[in-house]
Amino acid sequence: MTASARRAVLACYYSLLLHTMASAGDVFDHGRHGTSLAHVEEAKTRRCSPASVSVVGPPKPLLIAAPCDAGEYPVVVFLHGYLANNYFYSQLLQHVASHGFIVIAPQMYTLSGPDTTAEIKSAAAVVDWLAADGLSSTLPPNVHPNLTVVSISGHSRGGKVAFALALGHAKTSLPLAALIAVDPVDGTGLGKQTAPPILTYKETSLRVPAPVMVIGTGLGEVPRNVLFPPCAPLGVSHAAFYDECPAPACHLVARDYGHTDMMDDVTRGAKGLATRAVCKSGEARAPMRRFVGGAMVAFLKKWVEGRPEWLDGIRDRPEVAPVVLSAVEFRDE
Repeated sequence: MTASARRAVLACYYSLLLHTMASAGDVFDHGRHGTSLAHVEEAKTRRCSPASVSVVGPPKPLLIAAPCDAGEYPVVVFLHGYLANNYFYSQLLQHVASHGFIVIAPQMYTLSGPDTTAEIKSAAAVVDWLAADGLSSTLPPNVHPNLTVVSISGHSRGGKVAFALALGHAKTSLPLAALIAVDPVDGTGLGKQTAPPILTYKETSLRVPAPVMVIGTGLGEVPRNVLFPPCAPLGVSHAAFYDECPAPACHLVARDYGHTDMMDDVTRGAKGLATRAVCKSGEARAPMRRFVGGAMVAFLKKWVEGRPEWLDGIRDRPEVAPVVLSAVEFRDE
């Protein structure tokens, strides 16, 4: 057993103790599975002989949230936001994993400029590593990935990259099951898209070969103060993305929450401080995180596992969400 697998076993044990009494029926609560959270280092080359070189590990460092219970689970790739760390989303990833998904969150870069081309290629490389069955050795014992299809998700700039990947800006070797964009952003303002631009400003033009969920925030387009522009500017954020998505697609907007409110309660370091100092926020992160996690699970349950009841419940009774929703929109098949 590898060191990461041993750590996953210990994490499972403690998670099971904490969540034994958790409800399995409420999508906005922790699910019935205990979860592990493992960090996996990126690939290192090894020279086995003068003539042969092998590569061990994924193309990017990974944070992997997985159920502890033995079984086969669908895989979701989650791409972090601009200049964020993947572990800022650890509580969100564990929420999704607790409902029966393996969530892979690559650390795309440490620092980056405005062009996302390299990120799109890196995300494709991670998916191809999954297809080559690199994931299995990093998981708890008897936990197996179902790689017949993979779902792609992302927050902020990561949402843009997820759309780019789904639209074929980089080729991948696994079919796409679903796309979830959490407050996606395609630039600094209308007419100021970052390369490569994704939005076309033509209705239903983003012909993703899978169902799409777009989650938005009501405060993302509001400046934090006079020193900082909005973190999700009007015209290049969630509403514009949804307008360009053909059916099947849905759009849910948390009215009183901001662009980074689905992150962990505590995000340390200079980047962590920036998630609160730069973007306008709601009163607390926990309700928004529960909402985003639950909405992701409901969407995946419908389109990956064929179980529509949770997503239909949000559609029919949006008041069940732990936040006030200012938009609940669906485009049916």
